[in-house]
Amino acid sequence: MRKITPSCTVLVAEGEESAEGKTPKETAMLRAREKALWVANRIPEGHAVIGCDTVVALGNLTLGKPENAEDAVRMLSLLSGNTHHVYTGVCILYQGKEYLFAGDTAVTFHPLTGEEIRAYVREYSPLDKAGAYGIQDGFPLVKEIVGSYDNVVGFPTELVSEMLKGAGVL
Repeated sequence: MRKITPSCTVLVAEGEESAEGKTPKETAMLRAREKALWVANRIPEGHAVIGCDTVVALGNLTLGKPENAEDAVRMLSLLSGNTHHVYTGVCILYQGKEYLFAGDTAVTFHPLTGEEIRAYVREYSPLDKAGAYGIQDGFPLVKEIVGSYDNVVGFPTELVSEMLKGAGVL
């Protein structure tokens, strides 16, 4: 968010990510909305609120945050050598209006050996990341991305900036 504006405060929404859409993209958007509403209900009116949620989708299979290291290995094994989509749902609440959208980036992984996957799970912190990986980690998982790198990190700055300008926040 600081790429867009230096004046912002980050509040982390609490609770379970419970919303489930018909598609992975819808799920990301609905969860972003839940988070934005949670924050909006706890701060004074007049502030713009942005909620985000990222999911990784291999076809129609949604990969959220892994439950444990074994689940992380399973997810990374599924992604190995394949192209998946990263959807970051964004909900902006401002002056009684709601803006709901999602970034979509295609990511192709290199084929990975079982040892490479286990090393990644051991050396990095994949348990708090959708799809069990962070593109920003520097580990050579990713062969190619088509779309926004920031979206894969979990915050599509280009889209958010556009929407904030359109909503009159910036």
